[in-house]
Amino acid sequence: MAGGLVALLDDVAVLARAAAASIDDIGAAAGRASIKAAGVVVDDTAVTPQYVHGLNAERELPIIRKIALGSLRNKLLIILPVILLLSQFLPWLLTPILMIGGAYLCYEGAEKIWHRVSGHAEAHASVEEALPDEKTIVTGAVRTDFILSAEIMVISLNEVASEAFVSRAIILAVVAVGITVLVYGVVGVIVKMDDVGLSLSQRSGKGVAAFGRGLVKGMPKLLTALTIVGTAAMLWVGGHIILVGTDELGFHPIYEFVHHLEEAAKEATGAVGGVVGWIVNTLGSALLGLVVGALIVLVMNLTVHRRKKPAEAH
Repeated sequence: MAGGLVALLDDVAVLARAAAASIDDIGAAAGRASIKAAGVVVDDTAVTPQYVHGLNAERELPIIRKIALGSLRNKLLIILPVILLLSQFLPWLLTPILMIGGAYLCYEGAEKIWHRVSGHAEAHASVEEALPDEKTIVTGAVRTDFILSAEIMVISLNEVASEAFVSRAIILAVVAVGITVLVYGVVGVIVKMDDVGLSLSQRSGKGVAAFGRGLVKGMPKLLTALTIVGTAAMLWVGGHIILVGTDELGFHPIYEFVHHLEEAAKEATGAVGGVVGWIVNTLGSALLGLVVGALIVLVMNLTVHRRKKPAEAH
């Protein structure tokens, strides 16, 4: 009896060690996958604050919370099951689907630039600022987040493609939750820093109060800068998806041209070649994104938007 009990405890200990090792492996794999997707995470963080820029302070965090929940639903209920099934049965479909999403990001970025250049943004600014529609804001943010989340998840999937199906699912779920908490936690901190600054500016210490006043003055500029960075990120990420996707689908000239420029920049700049090469690749991707986005904006203005104008006038 005692021997059987000892054997049972040994078996339990072995299973516990195996489970712990499995958890460690999943954690490590999730960490590797998250690091690979870090660039898109930064883009996601830069894009989101623009959706609450200019809103009343008390509405910022509730809207960010709604966007974060929508992002988590996107990742866990739609993107994760779809990419797992596609990777298992139709892996060749992942690239075209991502490219469609990338084209949408290019369109969003180019449309924002077009509105700014054409004056449409100023024409509608007073109405949008006076009566911001939370449902429209959240829907637009979650829609854009969907594309960025899809790329994050696909990049993460590529890092764990050799894992078993169940392990892949668990790792990607961990990545989805972790990245969502990270992105929207940082976004929440960014948009509330002016309130923190206001509170600090009312403290008795001169140094603390001066720092608080600096935060209050600086945050609007930071949010404006993030809006610009967010627009650029849409073009960069969307263009990069299309750049890599065309190469994977067998059309190599655009990718090879950008890659050649990147390698030439690395060789010409020596010790900082890696950074310069990355900048060249990023600029090439953003330029491609701008071209693709501008073409879509042109088509939309000549078709869908043109048909909408008579209906709105009526």
